[in-house]
Formats: sequence, C-alpha cells, structure tokens
Amino acid sequence: MRLCAWYLYGEKHRGYALNPVANFHLQNGSVMWRINWMADTSPRGIAASCGMMVNYRYFLEDTDSNSATYLGTKQIKASEQVLSLVSQFQQNSKL
Repeated sequence: MRLCAWYLYGEKHRGYALNPVANFHLQNGSVMWRINWMADTSPRGIAASCGMMVNYRYFLEDTDSNSATYLGTKQIKASEQVLSLVSQFQQNSKL
C-alpha cells in the first residue's frame, strides 16, 4: 500500500504523475482520495496492480482550482490516508 501510494503520488514524469490514469484525474481537478487493498481480484487486476485500486474524488467547488494547481505547480491534492501512506513509505525507504 505504501509503495502504491508513492508510485501514484511521488513518481513523476516531467513533474506530472507517472501513472496515466492518475494524471488524467488530477488534470481534471480530482483529489487522490483512497487506495483500496484487494479491490480488483480479477486475474488482470492482480497482474496489473496487485489487486489495488485508487479512488479519485471530485469536489465540484474545488475542481477548477485543483486542476489549475496541478497543471501550474504540479502539486497533487491527496487525502490524509494517501499522504500518510506516502509519509510511511518515505520513512522506511532507501530511495
């Protein structure tokens, strides 16, 4: 879960989220909301993402500013759950 959070939040290509689905939702103003363990147990889900799935949440009153922030400063809006997992990864990682 921590590695998944880091991949989605911290791994970048030219400053933007490396994952194309994450990049799509973030460009459209979403918040990286929750990472779900074993949410997709299909063979494809296991092979593609170890069964993990991410929820992106759209707060309609914030989508324009979230999108502008992401596109302008490349800062990802994320929930406390995701940020906590990122922090745990950073504390335990040798990267």
